[in-house]
Amino acid sequence: MQLDELLAQAKALPSIPRVVSEVSAELNKEEPDARRISEAIGTDPALTARLLKLANSAFFGLSREILSVQEAVNILGFTQLRTTVQAVALGHSFKAVPGVNLEQFWRYSLNSAKICRTLARSMRLNEGAAFTAGLVHAVGDLVLHIGLPEVIARIDWSVSPFDMKRAEAERAVLGYTYADVSAAFAAKWDFPDLIVRALQHQLLPFEGDVYEPLAGIVHMAAWRARAQEINLDREGLAATFPEVVAILLGLDLDMVLDKDPSEWTSAGELSAFLG
Repeated sequence: MQLDELLAQAKALPSIPRVVSEVSAELNKEEPDARRISEAIGTDPALTARLLKLANSAFFGLSREILSVQEAVNILGFTQLRTTVQAVALGHSFKAVPGVNLEQFWRYSLNSAKICRTLARSMRLNEGAAFTAGLVHAVGDLVLHIGLPEVIARIDWSVSPFDMKRAEAERAVLGYTYADVSAAFAAKWDFPDLIVRALQHQLLPFEGDVYEPLAGIVHMAAWRARAQEINLDREGLAATFPEVVAILLGLDLDMVLDKDPSEWTSAGELSAFLG
């Protein structure tokens, strides 16, 4: 099945929730209105409950309890709010995916997002965009499992979803990869172009005429999070380290490892995220 055919299966794939679309549209304005954002979120009781649960979790580590959507908007700020609303919507939209351990998938994705954020901070790039890109960079894997369950099950049998060579295996069978699907899905959900480009070029962020530093950060964070999932030791880290991308980002192995999360994603964070 071609990529456009896969994405055309609208009934099988989650659409962006109306309230998330409204919030995103308001956040995209030059001067977003916090009151309108709060009111929009408040029209969806389930989203409100999940937003407050996530905002009060160890995911953000805030010093006091957030009791209302208005407080969440004021304390989290617009950039972090966008990430939070999108995260809640994604966790809610993909509740059951055939052949996927969603707890492991979102743990990996959240770890990738955390690493993206710290790498972006060190390179003075947009931390919010980096976190979001890391969070959704592999959502194409979920879309593939939904749209092509039998084909992807055969790929899963031979190459783990967290294997460093996973993208190569997908391209050999499908002609495209989870990265292509992630970018198309992000565009469908009206994510900013910066993030769509980062997802589209995450596997080859600096090839030919392409120069996408955010894609390079996603590439590096995904490598590190995959290594964590498959428990690579120092020798394994060195052997699989994406050196070319690292050089172009001005990084080395120790610099990347120094950006590891202070705490890898916990069960408590996942509970708040998955609901």
